[in-house]
Amino acid sequence: MIFQLIGWLGAAFFVSSYFLLAKGIWKQEEPKYHAFNFFGAVCLMVNALHFSDHANLAVNGVWAGIALMALYKCWTSYFRSRS
Repeated sequence: MIFQLIGWLGAAFFVSSYFLLAKGIWKQEEPKYHAFNFFGAVCLMVNALHFSDHANLAVNGVWAGIALMALYKCWTSYFRSRS
């Protein structure tokens, strides 16, 4: 039951981040958009690991990696602009 809830939480992170982006409320350059994608991917990875869903695990692992790269770019850009 807990792993299903974690999976649904991950889906909620993904859907809400995309909805807020599509509505223009969030921008692609904002760290919160990428953070939601990262946490969504991690939640779905936990769910996939529990249920031995290797394809889902792989896709969300790549998705989490992409989100981390985007977060790194956001943070380095932020600190460069402050110096």
